[in-house]
Amino acid sequence: MTWPSSPPSSLGIDFGTTNTVLALAGHDGPAELVRFPAPEGDLFAFRSCLSFYAPPDLPQERTIAAGPWAIEAYVEDPAETRFIQSFKSFAAQASFTETQILERRYRFEDLLSTFLLKVRDYAGETLGEIPERVIVGRPVSFVGADPDEQLALSRYETAFKRMGVREVLYAYEPVGAAFFFARELDHDATVLVGDFGGGTSDFSIIRFERQAGVLRATPLGRAGVGVAGDAFDYRIIDRLVSPRLGKGSSYRSFGKVLPVPNRWYSAFARWDQLALMRASRDMREIRKLARDAVEPEKIERLIEVLDENYGYRLYRAVSKLKETLSFEADAEFRFEAGSIDIAAPVARREFEGWIAPELGLIEQAVDRALANAHLPAEGVDRVFLTGGSSLVPAVRAIFHRRFPADRIESGAELESIASGLALMGREPDLSAWTMRAS
Repeated sequence: MTWPSSPPSSLGIDFGTTNTVLALAGHDGPAELVRFPAPEGDLFAFRSCLSFYAPPDLPQERTIAAGPWAIEAYVEDPAETRFIQSFKSFAAQASFTETQILERRYRFEDLLSTFLLKVRDYAGETLGEIPERVIVGRPVSFVGADPDEQLALSRYETAFKRMGVREVLYAYEPVGAAFFFARELDHDATVLVGDFGGGTSDFSIIRFERQAGVLRATPLGRAGVGVAGDAFDYRIIDRLVSPRLGKGSSYRSFGKVLPVPNRWYSAFARWDQLALMRASRDMREIRKLARDAVEPEKIERLIEVLDENYGYRLYRAVSKLKETLSFEADAEFRFEAGSIDIAAPVARREFEGWIAPELGLIEQAVDRALANAHLPAEGVDRVFLTGGSSLVPAVRAIFHRRFPADRIESGAELESIASGLALMGREPDLSAWTMRAS
């Protein structure tokens, strides 16, 4: 990446549950995505994951990788590699204080800073020196039953400062996407942006107007909910996989037949929990219960999934099913790993029934955003949908029920937020758009 006149003036960082994207903006022109020379070719969507490996004969030595390099390390040696993804889900959770990885303790800010430093290293010259103006995306609502927003931002602040960022400003992720979309507007418009990530679904309504040739923006309303793609994944696993791993089965204890604890399967709701479960107290209970299970072969499958760290392979199988159902009415789910082979036909209507609770929460958040902006649906001129789950037909139907089809656009599912955040950095007054950690 070269800048012919002056160096970039702002950096936008979209730290996502699934992917992380960086973009640089100069004083004019479009934003430029930071690219990474990965093993399979240059990419800009950097997977938000880490791997930790210590040779069994040298336990004090550690190799840490991130993004595609972390996935590569895990695929090569899944049994010995600690693989962590979706850790953004812990950001606002006070209950998450630390985790132990290869005999070292990591707080959330330690995980994030480790990841960010690796991102900086892998980007190398394509990122260069970090500009003084850095804008980081944040969800409208963080994930969790009782999320602590200030805790999340303080953790972000610690991690980004370790990356070498002097001053960090935070902006809502859908607002970043709105700035990206607004560069194509040729007339005044009120725009609703829906951003569907792995952990959250966020909505912002912004009025864009041209005054003396300059595009001005006014925030009108916003809303968000802590469910999105990961919640859809869990519904698939809960229906197709967990019953084959012992959910709903029983075990014998002191002459009684008791149900296998459901809490073990709640870990499948987030990939990070699944990776952390290997060293938990629950794992010891699972091994013990396998001897007393009515259907021991199912519990043995659960143990294999956890012991052999099959979480990533399961994630790939679930993602493939979701992608196929976005374009086809029927698809086959297939999860193969070690001795496990689970296959099942799935109809799109069936999948939509599984995710109906999440669809309802998303629909309510859209209505809250409109109410917050004091606007009827007719008051919205354009709708821009971005993020991977925006491709799910049932998600798109939420908007087609409210807005004419010719007002709805989508695209740039991975790049819109980071690019918009970088472009936002050009604004002379960022006080209306950004916030600080405290």
